[in-house]
Amino acid sequence: MLTFVRTLKRIRNDKTNYRRRAAVLIGRHSFMTVKVSDQNVAAQVLRPTLTGDIVIASAHSRELTKQGWKGASNNLPACYLTGLLTGKKALAKGVERAVLYIGKDHFTSRVAACLKGAVDSGVNIPVSEESLPPQERLNGQHIADYAGTLKENQEEYKSRFSNLLKNGLKPEDYPDHFEEIRTKISGGKIAAPKKADKEEAPAREKEAKPEKKAAPKEKKEKPARKEAKEEKKDKKSKKGGKSKKK
Repeated sequence: MLTFVRTLKRIRNDKTNYRRRAAVLIGRHSFMTVKVSDQNVAAQVLRPTLTGDIVIASAHSRELTKQGWKGASNNLPACYLTGLLTGKKALAKGVERAVLYIGKDHFTSRVAACLKGAVDSGVNIPVSEESLPPQERLNGQHIADYAGTLKENQEEYKSRFSNLLKNGLKPEDYPDHFEEIRTKISGGKIAAPKKADKEEAPAREKEAKPEKKAAPKEKKEKPARKEAKEEKKDKKSKKGGKSKKK
């Protein structure tokens, strides 16, 4: 006989992974989401509650134009800058720790680039460095190299990079332009990832060392106890000797 198993609508529509969702709720972590479309990228930092998620900070790649960005709005450099902007907004709201939550979506290189930007802003998000794109792809060096190979064919060069040239940006200057906008968003400094757990361990070890020094004092007291016992034995032996003489 066939049995009917009732499942939630969002599971049937492949929209929600309730195991990951439950882990976020139980852990009570603020989490970061990244959505990449054909033209833009958006990132949010949210706080989960039983009645729904509260958006703490959000950024869209369209906001990069206000910072002077002239490049594309959904490639790896744009994803990184969007994540960097999201992280700076989250820190301004008091969020220092978060986790990445992508639900049913896949962990792509664009999502990783956005995550890298949030980590470089100073938000503590656990991530493996091996899963992040290399720096030459984050700053657009691969775009500049590709433009150099097409420089001889001007027709293809202009057709490939028509939007960049229209915005007044040469593709060969992509890395320099990226560094300029990154410095503008971050305020001139890129924060190093926080390692609170690793820094607390040495402090605990230092506190434990003075306790170990107290052990030799107990050893010094033991010889004194032995001498006291020997003196008592001598006194008893003397008393015993006097009684025998009587």
